[in-house]
Amino acid sequence: MAAAAECDVVMAATEPELLDDEETKREAESFKEQGNAYYAKKDYNEAYNYYTKAIDMCPKNASYYGNRAATLMMLGKFREALVDAQQSVRLDDSFVRFKNANAVIEYEKIAETDFEKRDFRKVVFCMDRALEYAPACHRFKILKAECLAMLGRYPEAQSVASDILRMDSTNADALYVRGLCLYYEDCIEKAVQFFVQALRMAPDHEKACVACRNAKALKAKKEDGNKAFKEGNYKLAYELYTEALGIDPNNIKTNAKLYCNRGTVNSKLRKLDDAIEDCTNAVKLDDTYIKAYLRRAQCYLDTEQYEEAVRDYEKVYQTEKTKEHKQLLKNAQLELKKSKRKDYYKILGVDKNASEDEIKKAYRKRALMHHPDRHSGASAEVQKEEEKKFKEVGEAFTILSDPKKKTRYDSGQDLDEEGMNMGDFDANNIFKAFFGGPGGFSFEASGPGNFFFQFG
Repeated sequence: MAAAAECDVVMAATEPELLDDEETKREAESFKEQGNAYYAKKDYNEAYNYYTKAIDMCPKNASYYGNRAATLMMLGKFREALVDAQQSVRLDDSFVRFKNANAVIEYEKIAETDFEKRDFRKVVFCMDRALEYAPACHRFKILKAECLAMLGRYPEAQSVASDILRMDSTNADALYVRGLCLYYEDCIEKAVQFFVQALRMAPDHEKACVACRNAKALKAKKEDGNKAFKEGNYKLAYELYTEALGIDPNNIKTNAKLYCNRGTVNSKLRKLDDAIEDCTNAVKLDDTYIKAYLRRAQCYLDTEQYEEAVRDYEKVYQTEKTKEHKQLLKNAQLELKKSKRKDYYKILGVDKNASEDEIKKAYRKRALMHHPDRHSGASAEVQKEEEKKFKEVGEAFTILSDPKKKTRYDSGQDLDEEGMNMGDFDANNIFKAFFGGPGGFSFEASGPGNFFFQFG
């Protein structure tokens, strides 16, 4: 009887404990289900709170740690998630999948290092891998978006930032990224509005503060430079554009415009080589910048670099097939063609607008200078060179003294057409016709290398 009584006592003592244990499990499961409901609604903070209550009730249940680890990953708290994941694996090795938290932490570390190195492509890669495990992590999305903006992939960056702002319109980081995209697309005024809004949400947001300051300074310098240019103060405009270029080397589109503007200033100052260099820098930053190609092409024409001018106009016409661009290309091609012929104006030493008298006077001077008889005592090599020049002088006079031939020459047409073949040209005939027949003049030596001319 005593033994039976003792057993009853034992039973009486253990039954309430079993009942309490079952009640605890049911309550813990209730917390877990509530946590699951909040997780499904993407309210990860509340989900975390209920999973924590479940763990407090039943600290040896692996699934509770696993669920909280998943929630922490969604919140971007990967180091805490790793602790829970490791605990879930210790309790039940079927939760080995949560070892991914360790991989995410590694991606985060690599991304931080690569961001400092400005290897933005690698950062985007790391964030994409991390977001496969934590697709709702705003911090990873923002870092990815910022790097996309730095890479010039503005629509993608805008899309990521806009998705975050739809869920949280006060997210300062997302506002900053939206502003950054606009800033790099040369929409500076709109960009400033987003930076200011970001700073209202987070007054200590360092990146937004720097970007806002740069944007305002860049806008002011560019406007001051434009004003000086319009007023004809090209020296001041040059200085202001140069100062603006030093504000932010990362702003590619705005800097491309500043280089082109400065190139225009240099062309006005007739510093054509500097203008070409500025336009080249502009197209290096933005190879779609038509205005820079057009400015550089004109400078190439002005410096008689016709092949380069044709190349630029071809690029422009391929991009924008307008009648104006087609005509500019055609004109450059004509100048290139003309440049490959003999320059008869240069041979005679006259301007392209020279009068008939000026052309005759120039011919008289150059013909006498290069006449073979004058160099009869020179070496065979010199005689040959002077004979060539004498013939060219005659050709030049024949073309430029004839209005019809001169017009065809100036327009770039072929002179071999309509009986203008210069291959059978005889320079002596022109010389005789100009100076008269034999006895009308003579070359006489008065000493080695010295001559005087006697006209009849």
